[in-house]
Amino acid sequence: MPEISEVVAELRSIVSPSAVLTDDDILDAYSHDTWPLSTKQAGLGIHETRPDVVVRIESFDDAAAVFALASTRSIPVTIRALASSVTGQPLPVQGGIILDVSAVPAQYSVNRTNMTVTATASFNGGELERLLEEERLTLGHSPQSLHRSTVGGWVSTLATGQFSSKYGGIEDLLVGCTVILATGETVELKANPRAAMGPDLRQVFIGAEGTLGLVTSVTLKVFRHDLPTELEAFSMPDVQSGLDVLREQSILGLSPFLLRFYDNFEARHVLGDEEFSTPLLFIGVRGPQEMIDAELAILRRLIAERGGESIGSAPVERWMANRFDFSSVENRLAENGGFAETIEVAHNWDGIVPLYEDLRRALSPLAEDVYSHWSHVYPQGTSLYVILKGHAEDDPAAIAAIQTMWSTAMDVCLEHGAELSHHHGGGLARSPYSRASLGSAHIVLQKLKAALDPAGILNPGKLGL
Repeated sequence: MPEISEVVAELRSIVSPSAVLTDDDILDAYSHDTWPLSTKQAGLGIHETRPDVVVRIESFDDAAAVFALASTRSIPVTIRALASSVTGQPLPVQGGIILDVSAVPAQYSVNRTNMTVTATASFNGGELERLLEEERLTLGHSPQSLHRSTVGGWVSTLATGQFSSKYGGIEDLLVGCTVILATGETVELKANPRAAMGPDLRQVFIGAEGTLGLVTSVTLKVFRHDLPTELEAFSMPDVQSGLDVLREQSILGLSPFLLRFYDNFEARHVLGDEEFSTPLLFIGVRGPQEMIDAELAILRRLIAERGGESIGSAPVERWMANRFDFSSVENRLAENGGFAETIEVAHNWDGIVPLYEDLRRALSPLAEDVYSHWSHVYPQGTSLYVILKGHAEDDPAAIAAIQTMWSTAMDVCLEHGAELSHHHGGGLARSPYSRASLGSAHIVLQKLKAALDPAGILNPGKLGL
């Protein structure tokens, strides 16, 4: 790579000079996202993933010029927006340029006939949802990071939300997107409402984590927000009975608004009741009242047949009111020696219970609290979300504990043939395991990378690239 002073001078000649940032404190701040490991390193002044320069553009028109310079000079470029990633996607492992797109003005337009919204990729998800709700619409996409993430980030990380059992993940909600390639071309990808002209090219960029191009705008489905919703919580006899309900309702083709199932360890935490001794199931149904009545009747029957008992709607209502609260993890990380981590994976129905049991067995010695829940369900299987919290002697020991938890969890998942990520993506946390996870399919990703980013500048070190 050339001298950084030369790169800075060239960048200031092609974008606004004030957009090019080199102060040490700024570069240190851009060395971190909200991955717990990175958070602990920031507290210790460890900045392993430090850029050489930050370019904070105010128009996507500037991106192609930055890419051209980077390609010519062989300078890595890592795209960053609000940095709410919890696995290190926007952290540069080879220095170079961070292209911060968070300052690009956010615009949107709604097509009520087609029930879509087109928005600038830099749009804050929570703000867009608020504006849509004023029009009695909703994105249907509600990740815990809704108010901390951008719509472009959702596409790049293959995100999903808390109501995926009804609305699906971002791959189901994305109608179209615009992407700037590393080679400077701008491409528009769409399927209105469906297209059979070759492969679905939108899928190339969904979950690519900025390694194949820069998403600049997205068109997403929207839904009515002003529909009746009913919520209910149930105690379940054991983990297997609750998972049986999740599987059966999916096979029957139901689409409840909310499905969340907690093991007995997390159930106590969710309810704030240390005496609660069984797993806990939350359900929610949204739609016309006739549909609500029918779906609730079926769900209640499935639950009752497996020994579940209603405990009313209050626990679910409390969760709904606080579902974006990430403070328990943040507060633990703020403590000297405190650590907390969230690791979500996925597996088929015939493997999910053995995976859960082996993960719990392997991780329990590494943390004081190990909680598990299942919140994204499909006919073939389900996600598994594990939360770990504990205390180490000091922050360096906490970093070592987090690293051990990750390697342990990934090894167990590989042994079971499970998916290493359901919705947090790969980032730095999972990149070392990407090739083993994708197996022979990884060569397809390598060939796409070589074709779309021949200079190899975009977010190197991610997805095993």
